[in-house]
Amino acid sequence: MKYSARLRSRQDRGMKQIFEVLVFVLIGVALLWFGFTLFFSIGIPAWGDSGRFSRQRRRKPRAESFPGEPQTCPVCSAKLIEGELVKSLAFPSMNGGKDRFMHIKGCIYCLHGDRERICPVCGANLKDDEILISRLFEHLGRRSHVHVIGCSRCRGPHKH
Repeated sequence: MKYSARLRSRQDRGMKQIFEVLVFVLIGVALLWFGFTLFFSIGIPAWGDSGRFSRQRRRKPRAESFPGEPQTCPVCSAKLIEGELVKSLAFPSMNGGKDRFMHIKGCIYCLHGDRERICPVCGANLKDDEILISRLFEHLGRRSHVHVIGCSRCRGPHKH
C-alpha cells in the first residue's frame, strides 16, 4: 500500500508539471502573437479593424479638391486623409533663407496610376517619371507653404 501511494503521488507530480509547462507555453504563444500584431502588423489587427489598418486598405481619396488647398495633392487634386503624405524631395536652401526648392512626385493615388497626373501650371498630363518643381517656404510656429512653379516640361532645363 505504501508503494502504490508513492507511485500515485509521483504520477500526480508529473501530471502537475506537465500541466504547468502547457500553461506557460500557451501564455508564451499569446504574448508572441500580441507582440507581432502590435509592433510588426502582420495583417491581423490586435483590436479589431480600426486605425492604421483600415486607412491602408482604403484606396479612394475622400473627395475631389482644388490644387492649393490644405491636405490636397498638387499633382492629382485628391483630398488626402489624415496620415496620407505626398512624396516629395526638398533641397537645402542655397542662400540661407527660409525658402527651398522642392520636387513633388505625387500621392499614393496618382503614383499608383489610380488618378490622372496634371501640372497645375501648364495643364500637361505628367508621365510617371515627371515631377512638379516648387518652392517651399518654411514659417516658424505654423505650417510650411508650397508654391508650385511648374512641371519638368514647362519649367525644366532650358535649351539655349
